[in-house]
Amino acid sequence: MTNRQVLLVSRPAGIAQAENFAIKDGPMPVPADGEILVRNSLLSIEPAMRGWIADAGNYAPPVALNSVMRSVALGEVVESRAEGFAPGDVLTGWFGWQDYAAVAQSAVIRRVVEKDLPQSLSLGLLGLNGVTAYLALTRVGEPRAGDTVLVSTASGAVGSAVGQIAKLLGCRTVGIAGGPAKVAQCLNEFGYDAAIDYRAGTLGEAIEAACPDGVNVYFDNVSGAISDAVMPRLAIGARVVLCGTASIDRWAPWPQGPRVERHLLVKRARMQGFVIFDHMAEYESAIAQLADWVRSGKLAYREDILDGIEACPDALAGLYRGENTGKRLVRL
Repeated sequence: MTNRQVLLVSRPAGIAQAENFAIKDGPMPVPADGEILVRNSLLSIEPAMRGWIADAGNYAPPVALNSVMRSVALGEVVESRAEGFAPGDVLTGWFGWQDYAAVAQSAVIRRVVEKDLPQSLSLGLLGLNGVTAYLALTRVGEPRAGDTVLVSTASGAVGSAVGQIAKLLGCRTVGIAGGPAKVAQCLNEFGYDAAIDYRAGTLGEAIEAACPDGVNVYFDNVSGAISDAVMPRLAIGARVVLCGTASIDRWAPWPQGPRVERHLLVKRARMQGFVIFDHMAEYESAIAQLADWVRSGKLAYREDILDGIEACPDALAGLYRGENTGKRLVRL
């Protein structure tokens, strides 16, 4: 038996393209003492992967060249040499873009216990994306009933959850998305009160029209020109949640843009970054709340599932091309 693996073979100049990866057949991994052997069934595609493979890295060391692409995956234990795990356990963890992974317990994120819900949710709404949305919004954004919450990439895996959670907390929600189809998705599937197409060319004016009393919470997944248009429209006491920088496709030279200091000072606003790995102690409690909302029909979700490991090399580039219509996954 062989183990198909997707390797990072070259550093991208900007957004990773298919040619930066290669698929190879490796030997079947054998778990050592204290390890488990997991057979992957779903692989996650994350916007953050762009930072994981950059030369400089970011909050994690860069993926080494000619190594398996780092990824959260969903898989089933087929052999266990670690206490507390048994064949048949369904887990999420850092198993990489490959069919099989032999890993230590430290690579496991959690055991999937929501038997009444689709397992794929554990890589999206009930995984890093949903937990990021919930904790970043509530811990950093601190939304209050009646606030206007503006979300960029509002139809994405994180943004769509943010908008719905903000609505559940009594806020008015405005989404920013790319193109009429995703704007319609924000309104019709995720319940935003208003949605803006940033490609329409009148972003600043559209934000003013949709947020006449200013933006109380800005959940920023993109940075760049979209966020530059938001800053002058912040309300007094606004909170800006920095969750992603999807519009910045390279780190050198560092992108230049309008300065935010004056906006923050005059509006007495606060801007703070959020990385989920600082908040893993709250992971399970967040999933429990999210799962209850899903069961009660209060949280909708959309998945974009590609089939076969052959889809992996171009999956990240496709995400940045805006091809996905929900949480992007690869099914093995």
